[in-house]
Amino acid sequence: MTLESTGAYHPLNGREALCHWLGHIKLSRIIVLVFMILIIVPLITHYFLSKVESSVPNGDIHRTRSKLEAFEDFSTLRASDLKLRIEEMLRIKGTIRKYVSVVVVRSVSAELRDLEAKRQRLQIEVVGFSQKIDDLKTEVIHQQTELERLKISVEQVGSLGACLRAQVSQREALQRNTPDLALPRKLLPTAVPGLYPPPETRQSSACRMYNCFDHSRCSLTSGFPVYLYDPDRYPVITLGWEVEGFVKTTLKQTLGYNPHFTTDPVSACIYLVLVGESLATMGPNLRNFTDSTLQENLLHDLPYWGGDGRNHVLLNFARSGSVRGTQELSTGGRDIFHKVNTGRAMFIQSTFSRSNFRPGFDVVSPPILGPPGGDTWQDSPMMLPARRKYLLSFQGEFHQSANLVTAYTKNLGEATDNFDDSEDDFVNNDARFTRQNIESFIVEHLQGLEFGSTSDQFLFHFDCSLPMGTTSVGLDRRAGGVKVVAGSWGDWVLCGTESSRGSVLRDSTFALVIASPNTSFLTTTVLQTRVYEALKAGAIPVLLGGDQLELPYSEVVDWNRVVLFLPKSTVDTIVALLRHRLGIPPLPVLEEPSPSVFNATFSPLKTEAIVPEAEPEESLGPIEPPYPSPKFKRNYTFFLTQGHEVWNDWGDPFKLYPQLPFDTILPSDAKFIGSGVGFRPIGRGAGGAGKEFCESLGGNSPREQFTIVMLTYEREQVLINSLSRLYGLPYLNKVIVVWNSPRPPLEDLRWPEIGVPVHVIKASRNSLNNRFLPYDAIETEAILSVDDDAHLRHDEIMFGFR
Repeated sequence: MTLESTGAYHPLNGREALCHWLGHIKLSRIIVLVFMILIIVPLITHYFLSKVESSVPNGDIHRTRSKLEAFEDFSTLRASDLKLRIEEMLRIKGTIRKYVSVVVVRSVSAELRDLEAKRQRLQIEVVGFSQKIDDLKTEVIHQQTELERLKISVEQVGSLGACLRAQVSQREALQRNTPDLALPRKLLPTAVPGLYPPPETRQSSACRMYNCFDHSRCSLTSGFPVYLYDPDRYPVITLGWEVEGFVKTTLKQTLGYNPHFTTDPVSACIYLVLVGESLATMGPNLRNFTDSTLQENLLHDLPYWGGDGRNHVLLNFARSGSVRGTQELSTGGRDIFHKVNTGRAMFIQSTFSRSNFRPGFDVVSPPILGPPGGDTWQDSPMMLPARRKYLLSFQGEFHQSANLVTAYTKNLGEATDNFDDSEDDFVNNDARFTRQNIESFIVEHLQGLEFGSTSDQFLFHFDCSLPMGTTSVGLDRRAGGVKVVAGSWGDWVLCGTESSRGSVLRDSTFALVIASPNTSFLTTTVLQTRVYEALKAGAIPVLLGGDQLELPYSEVVDWNRVVLFLPKSTVDTIVALLRHRLGIPPLPVLEEPSPSVFNATFSPLKTEAIVPEAEPEESLGPIEPPYPSPKFKRNYTFFLTQGHEVWNDWGDPFKLYPQLPFDTILPSDAKFIGSGVGFRPIGRGAGGAGKEFCESLGGNSPREQFTIVMLTYEREQVLINSLSRLYGLPYLNKVIVVWNSPRPPLEDLRWPEIGVPVHVIKASRNSLNNRFLPYDAIETEAILSVDDDAHLRHDEIMFGFR
């Protein structure tokens, strides 16, 4: 109990009592107590330890020993015990490791799965954000490009008029005032030609394409189908005559390969009827030559004749009509349509009378000569030497028979009726003597050339030494009248064989071809045979009397490029003309001194040197949106506008170009009168100085742009600098970079923004000619081809473009 401040006592608890006791115990007692504890505690500990060791079975005392024993204590253990202990420790270790590994693997797998799922989610989000960033960057670049283009346009548009022109160009670009051409549907006839009444003879002789041809069966997209009557099924010639087998077979094979051939007569545009060359098969049936071998009733009974024969083409080819001795047995060398009512049908043959030929409607065809196929160029002669042994050669014979003149005197009316239908004013007795005199004069003059003063050599054979009875002109005593072989009176017949004539022509620079003296004939098979043989031998044909002739396909073939046409009245100057064509000068004349203009009174004008101005700071414009040049404007007018080149120039696989520099341009006033689309007249037609000139393109061509093709090879920095200099270049459509290096461009290479697209083309091989290839990316007609190190100012480029 303790005494409080109030003077009262209260009881103490256990803790307070212990503290109170310790605070009043003596030191000697504390020492004795600690000493006793130090002695008693070890004794008790030793006792309990001995009791534990004695209770262990088999005396295995080492298993309960402290793990703090020294290492040398193991020396007292037996080897078997040590081995057993090691094995036990290894087993425990393996068990613990297996358990730990299983636990760790399961834990790690679960954690990896969670991390992988989380990573995939994050990766998808990253890809989405990256795509969105790329889209935003592209949009920003596009907007920047548009902004820069607008800035350039604003800088270059310095007035209201220029602004209005820029608006006009934008509106035209949006409208694209160019129709899109597409192949229309194929239009074909749905029925055979209807039955029309036949025309009169006078109307038939005046037939042309506009009044005798049915254009409704030949639409632009029909493909021009052609139908052929089978000559064996539909014969149209007189009994005793037969179409020559070679002509028949060749025509069928040729049409079989032609894509326009059709076996459907309903859809056909034209109908072909083969009437010759026909050969006589029965001698007793032969009558006078003037009798026709074509039967009108068989011709009019053709199933698709239509009453008037419109859109029908009658074919009379010549193959053996030019050979002496066979003319009277074939129809190839004469006009078999003479005095035959053929309606509105067309004629194709080699021999035409002048009264029977209808220009623009009938066609003069060459005779079928030469091999039917194979390498025809193999027999062609060498082009050199250009000047051959003979300057001029001719082989032929013209007969002047008194019996013939007497026969014509007796039968003048009949002969006139047979030959030219009384339309030739020169067909009379005196005129025939005059023609014979002309031919005699030609022969005498040509024979005199062989003894001329020049060193030129000539070869003229006017006598073929033909056997009796094989002349080209003779009398038919059986008919009691005139008989003309090869369909022409007094035509120049061929001498020798084709090989003998060819050997002479191969040594001749020029080959003389004399027209028939009978002017009632427009062309003959013999004359065309001479032209064919001359061209085959490489000799230049000289047509004496060519002003009265018609050669094959003269509507489309420019014969003036290969043949010399001379009237017969110029035979006395023929040598001078030929020498002039070969470039042989005439005899020299004496030189006369001429007074000089640079005399003592002459003083040259003084001119001041032009000081070139510094590079201008202004820009040329305005900038317009890309506009490709119009392409293929001649799809349907190609054969009308380029028909002459197709027939008379060498074949070109690139005939139908997208654009041509030879297209017809409008007059200079067209841009102000109804045709102002695309034009940019300088100063609205008033002209101007440099400012107005720089603002407009001008000229007589509509709006046009150009493409720059730049060739480069592993010079990226030089290329980038060259492209950067093209910034703001007006009328530039695009830039095409031809990458010649096998190594592709660097991935971090950034093309500069120049206001137009930059198109890169990887070349297949390194070649300087790659700049000239027709790349599909080129959309303009004007192209500027430069190297990557070329430095051209804008005004220089614009000057070349204008």
